[in-house]
Amino acid sequence: MTTRWLTPEEQRAWRAYVAASLLLEDAIDRQLQQDAGMPHLYYSILSVLSESPERRLRMTDLAERLKITRSRLTYAVTRLEKDGLLRREACRYDKRGSIAALTDEGFAVLERAAPGHVDTVRSFLFDRLSEEQVGQLEEISAAIAQGLQEDGSRPTADEVPWRRRSSPACS
Repeated sequence: MTTRWLTPEEQRAWRAYVAASLLLEDAIDRQLQQDAGMPHLYYSILSVLSESPERRLRMTDLAERLKITRSRLTYAVTRLEKDGLLRREACRYDKRGSIAALTDEGFAVLERAAPGHVDTVRSFLFDRLSEEQVGQLEEISAAIAQGLQEDGSRPTADEVPWRRRSSPACS
């Protein structure tokens, strides 16, 4: 099998993408640490829960949405639970499952952190792009995500823990 090396244009695009994604993630993480005392992952957990019905979500579904391992999620949830920002609940229909539920205090923290987070995302990403480029960014990102999710070479559920599905939804 012959390696399909990147062309000079592809190499420049790849390096620009890597630099931009690392720098943007660092800027977002620093802002959230400074303003809310939490890393971007913790903010993302609170945000996903805030958008879920009754501000509750099964832990396996939360891990899948965030694309993180269940062990990493469990560690983060333990910390957020200790801080009173969310609580874990047992799943009524599956004794192995558990639910992460956003508390009122967690929602209040998220509401306080959101304006600074949005300002950071806007100033470091969207304010630097034209309207056309925003559309292109969405189109490119969606194509990459869709390809990774539909491609036959994607990792299996055994290889990527957040793709593992368990019993029926909890209520």
